[in-house]
Amino acid sequence: MMSVESWDPAGSAGLSREVVGEFLTAAAQLTEPEFALSADSVGRLAAYARQSTSTDWISAAEGLGEAELISLIRLFTLAEARFAAWESGSKSPVIPLATALKERGTYPEDLTKWIKNNTDNRFLPYGSLLDRL
Repeated sequence: MMSVESWDPAGSAGLSREVVGEFLTAAAQLTEPEFALSADSVGRLAAYARQSTSTDWISAAEGLGEAELISLIRLFTLAEARFAAWESGSKSPVIPLATALKERGTYPEDLTKWIKNNTDNRFLPYGSLLDRL
């Protein structure tokens, strides 16, 4: 069952280890309905489901391993279709997380195909051309 979430941009704070941990826990539940997140968690985490000055996924990626980055990429790719409040377009966390893998030289060959097969977000995984100029 789908629900409508609310998102309060004023409630957005920087990414803490605890918040990243919540996303990793959800990423481990990709086959579960709503990734085993409660409606309250979905609404609260929506503020972190996009790259911004207060939600810096580039910095968060530095402390994560390859498997964790891939898990988060899969979570955010699928979550945009399930949770309206997590739609992020060119501000998707997938973009900086994928960039981190590419910079490490560990980006899986088949990951782009998987992303494209599982999203309608035209910006994934590369981002906006204007942002890259």
